[in-house]
Amino acid sequence: MPLPSLGRLGSRTNLKAVSPGRHRNAVKTAEDQVAEDKELTSYLAALAPDADADPGSTGTGKRFGEAQVYQLRMNLIASQQLKDIANERDISPQALAQEWILERLSWEGQAASAQDRRHSDAMTDEFQFPSDTFDEPLAGRR
Repeated sequence: MPLPSLGRLGSRTNLKAVSPGRHRNAVKTAEDQVAEDKELTSYLAALAPDADADPGSTGTGKRFGEAQVYQLRMNLIASQQLKDIANERDISPQALAQEWILERLSWEGQAASAQDRRHSDAMTDEFQFPSDTFDEPLAGRR
């Protein structure tokens, strides 16, 4: 036999909201109302993905498809040197670092494919003697 609930009404569906307090019908003053923060609103609007503006957008806020962000830590001298060179070229240090990394990756890819070609060429059955090997007579033979 179930025990009766002492602190509740007879039905669980008849629950009522907790009273907000004795001043629930008091008129709210202008001080009590939350003022809209225009700076925060514009910041959040700038972060929100704009579906109409960018046709290449994925709609999830990822405007660069499968791009990934890497963090780069440099010593103070290298960081200052990067900033100085970027300033001379009138671009941001981030753009300069990205350009250099992409150029280096391209160069590494070309070097690797050239090395693969040299390695495959060296794996032939043909043996090549240097051209000046048989020009001089052997010393000590008569």
